[in-house]
Amino acid sequence: MNYIDNNFYNLIEEFKQKDIVFLYDNMVEKFTSLPNQTQKSFEDFFNKFGYWGKMDIKNDIFDIYIDKAKVFKNNYMDFVWLYENLADYKSKYILYAILNNYYNFDFISLGKVTNDIYKHYFDLDILKLQQDEVFVDMGSYIGDTTLDFINSYGADSYKKIYCYEMTKKSLESAKINLNTYDNIIFKNFAVSDKNGKLYMCENGYSSSANQISTNGEIEVDCVSLDNDIKEKITTIKMDIEGGEKKALEGCKNHIINETPKLLISVYHNNSDIIEIPKIIAHYNNNYKFFLRYFGGKLYATEIVLICIAK
Repeated sequence: MNYIDNNFYNLIEEFKQKDIVFLYDNMVEKFTSLPNQTQKSFEDFFNKFGYWGKMDIKNDIFDIYIDKAKVFKNNYMDFVWLYENLADYKSKYILYAILNNYYNFDFISLGKVTNDIYKHYFDLDILKLQQDEVFVDMGSYIGDTTLDFINSYGADSYKKIYCYEMTKKSLESAKINLNTYDNIIFKNFAVSDKNGKLYMCENGYSSSANQISTNGEIEVDCVSLDNDIKEKITTIKMDIEGGEKKALEGCKNHIINETPKLLISVYHNNSDIIEIPKIIAHYNNNYKFFLRYFGGKLYATEIVLICIAK
């Protein structure tokens, strides 16, 4: 067993042996030992986006760590399953670094796995294109990921690109940013498990973090990819602020029948990193799994699951 395996399985053993209260207390103790300014930065960040749980340091409210403790304890074997199904040791070390960052506030390991070479989503060592590439940018925002795709592979690298974005203003910016490129289709829809109506909750910090929510006040049209695109898809990117599992259900026929490359954000709640790979494996067991990390060095976000046909 190498040192990466050893570190990972030792951490999993702690999740297995300790109870939820112990795991929670460990995280709170280590968090409250950080410098006050760092604690405040964490608190502001968590509450700004609301993905992982509420934090109120003054009133000793650490809902985020309650939920993380439950995920660690109740799903430790799912983490083992994911680790053992990752296709390279870079991915395995990334998974360890993420878990140890969440649990032990290990900033050093997280800093070591942060990508500083490739564009977000597009690790050229593992992600190769094919002829007649049909790329779906789900959560296209202002077109930044599509631009990264084109800059990484070239303007002649694709047959067609679909940009889905539910925030109209952001989609209009994408049209402007991508107006020099051909064969890009812009879709002002949310993407989910079926066609219909949903409600969007606007994020005051950034429209890139707008979410589908039962508390949302803005009605938006939604589609499933299986209903909306009938041609073969070769690559699907998803970054839709927690809507990834519903969107996967809505494109499962493409996944089952075509095995497109998948680039999925798996950090919008505390369990996506284990739930989303299992959903994909259930739909199609012909995928190799990789993890790549494009986030910062304090708290693990911008985690991308890359799925490629075996």
